[in-house]
Amino acid sequence: MDILSQIVNDKRIEVNLRKQLIPIKQLEQSILFERETVSLAKKLKNSTSGIIAEHKRRSPSKQVINHDLNVFDVAKGYQDAGVCGMSVLTDGKYFGGSLDDLLTARASSNLPLLRKEFIIDIYQIIEAKAYGADVILLIAAILTKEEIKTFSELAKSLNMDVLLEVHNQTELHKSIMPSLDMLGVNNRNLKTFEVSLETSKQLSDLIPNDFVKVSESGISSIQAIKTLQPFGYKGFLIGENFMKTNNAGESAKQFIQTLNN
Repeated sequence: MDILSQIVNDKRIEVNLRKQLIPIKQLEQSILFERETVSLAKKLKNSTSGIIAEHKRRSPSKQVINHDLNVFDVAKGYQDAGVCGMSVLTDGKYFGGSLDDLLTARASSNLPLLRKEFIIDIYQIIEAKAYGADVILLIAAILTKEEIKTFSELAKSLNMDVLLEVHNQTELHKSIMPSLDMLGVNNRNLKTFEVSLETSKQLSDLIPNDFVKVSESGISSIQAIKTLQPFGYKGFLIGENFMKTNNAGESAKQFIQTLNN
């Protein structure tokens, strides 16, 4: 069984438990549920750098990235650096994240926050809103066309942006629909973990211009961004690059300054 199927199986068990602990009605009463969201798609459209910086402690492919940085400082640092948005991993078992990380990031910044999660149930979208997220991630590889439609329409009804992630042409074709804001191309092959920017290049022409194009995984250099910008990419998700330093915010700041010069 590949890692993605394994994560999804564990996620179903986890979500069923969470539903029993905190019913949807209770989530909808959260203070943050009424908060006005900030659009990441709009920010990316108007940005010269397009950086979405991530908070990630570990991953199945890299094991430990950084357990020392606290989310509060990272979010503050990213905001000062001028990133367009922040991605917060909320999966505990494989990535060492939690919903508390989302709350903390929300408390320390007014950046658009993406809940980076393996969403397989509408419950997780309500949860994302209740914990202060502005954007949800949907992964085409683990969802049917109907699920993508249902989930993205629910997110839009809650004024949240939707970033849909694809890995290949098949996933892209089943996913294109008006309830999405951003289409993310993941350059990492989830079966082999190999990374290639060619994936973003090849799929760029197939993404209609109504969507903001985002490239994810393997973006660790200014050169990678400069290579992809002519292909119409406005957003660049940077996960490990800033997190493997002692000061994620400072390294993001230097990266963006260099990029914009």
